[in-house]
Amino acid sequence: MEKKKTTPPKKKATGGAMQLRDLFTDGLKDIYYAENALVKALPEMYENASDPKLKTAIKDHLAQTKQQVVRLEEAFASLGMKAEAKKCPAIEGILEEGRESVSNAAEGPVRDAAIIASSQKVEHYEIASYGTLCAYAKILNEKEALDLLLRTLGEEKKSDCVLTTIADTNLNSQAAAGKHKSKDINAV
Repeated sequence: MEKKKTTPPKKKATGGAMQLRDLFTDGLKDIYYAENALVKALPEMYENASDPKLKTAIKDHLAQTKQQVVRLEEAFASLGMKAEAKKCPAIEGILEEGRESVSNAAEGPVRDAAIIASSQKVEHYEIASYGTLCAYAKILNEKEALDLLLRTLGEEKKSDCVLTTIADTNLNSQAAAGKHKSKDINAV
């Protein structure tokens, strides 16, 4: 006797189940928290950096991040919502790992390499987050929010490339060679 194939019944969405729009707004709240956390963290990175190009990149990124916060507020407004942050454990973890890495690194090129590595982890998180939010906005036909998010996504990708260029243009080689900016090599 041939067994009849049965498919499991589709689960009906309940009041607690998230819909795509909920995922979208939850993601906006998450990245809004993350961007505001970066506004606070970037000055610390700037103070710990020694390479002039890296310091300039961090300074520029701080200004850009402040604009991205404003852009997120505009995205919330386009949805008829007030900007609201939701604690983002992912960015908290990435930033804490970065602080630890930087504090354990020798001053100079090694510390700069640690700052770049930590910064790129942040950029990759942001790229993933904004990419997902763009996909949601497109499906939900939120054109204004999509345009705003796409601008930020492009900036995040460029920032990642800038960091890679700084690392690849001699900084990582200096770190590997053990070159230090301070006169006392043991003064860390």
